[in-house]
Amino acid sequence: MTDCGCEKAKAELEEYLHNELCREDVADITEHMKSCDDCSAEAEVGRVLMQAIQRACQEKAPADLRSHVLERIREVQSSH
Repeated sequence: MTDCGCEKAKAELEEYLHNELCREDVADITEHMKSCDDCSAEAEVGRVLMQAIQRACQEKAPADLRSHVLERIREVQSSH
């Protein structure tokens, strides 16, 4: 393991957060973040954002709102 540096850590942050990197790259970035407050903070913002998006994707609109929106979409589509 080596300290990969901020450039690599930030360039591969999204893949890192989504567990899409090989073990070696994960280990390098993890090691870097132990000693880099800036990269660690950026990773934490990414984690919080991912969690918020996941929660938002699980929520559903109330049935009456959904019906109203779909009805409005049909109206707009039929007028074009």
